[in-house]
Amino acid sequence: MSNNDLVKITEQPSEYRHLESMPIDQILFNINQEDQKVPIAVHKSLPQITELIEHLADKMLAGGRLFYIGAGTSGRLGILDASECPPTYGVSPDLVVGIIAGGETAILKAVENAEDSPTQGWDDLSKYHITDKDFVVGLAASGTTPYVIEAMKKCRENNILTGCITCNLHTPLAKEVDFPIEVIVGPEFVTGSTRMKSGTAQKLVLNMITTTVMIQLGRVEDNKMVNMQLTNEKLVDRGTKMLMQKMHITDYEQARSLLLKYGSVRNAYDNRTIA
Repeated sequence: MSNNDLVKITEQPSEYRHLESMPIDQILFNINQEDQKVPIAVHKSLPQITELIEHLADKMLAGGRLFYIGAGTSGRLGILDASECPPTYGVSPDLVVGIIAGGETAILKAVENAEDSPTQGWDDLSKYHITDKDFVVGLAASGTTPYVIEAMKKCRENNILTGCITCNLHTPLAKEVDFPIEVIVGPEFVTGSTRMKSGTAQKLVLNMITTTVMIQLGRVEDNKMVNMQLTNEKLVDRGTKMLMQKMHITDYEQARSLLLKYGSVRNAYDNRTIA
């Protein structure tokens, strides 16, 4: 089946007409109505999400890395999710890596034809000396992006496990990966604007992937981010209160001093010495 023969639900006409004549409150109501379909669609994909994460966690527990690779909105979402892992969980920025077609320029500005390259995706992954210890997730709402598809093919040739997140069924991308995730959210409010429901669906799944994996890696204790980086006063305050609760410290300044001395809730607790 060629890309032209594929039924792309993501490109189907909006169920709403004459948006330019629609009152603002009605636009907002209708967008909200469409957005409510997204978590339901994600729920239907939970078995696929579970299978991907189980295999990904095994790889990362054995020392592997997670790579996201995509173009446009999908690529930006991957970079966003990857960039949040170090401050939230205190891991190396090399552990979860986001790659976008067109490079850093494409994060803020569209790069013409970047997603159409059949070779650049693998070239970009190769810069990280990727091996079969790692796991790669291709991100493409359409499931037809050459940059992503061809990178998945090369991963398969090199015995690297792969998954994908797409919002169409039976796509060329899904056929090239080991663990496809297909979240079918339906046509967009603005026809073809996949930054809307499709983007929201991808973000929800990305949240699930890294949150669950980080829990499996021991980066969360009880329900707390005990390894978070203390990059601002809000996080210092949060960490101080965690430490007070965890170590039964009643003096705020004492707990704060201990936290800043050791750099994280976990390190402070592991040392357990209160001056």
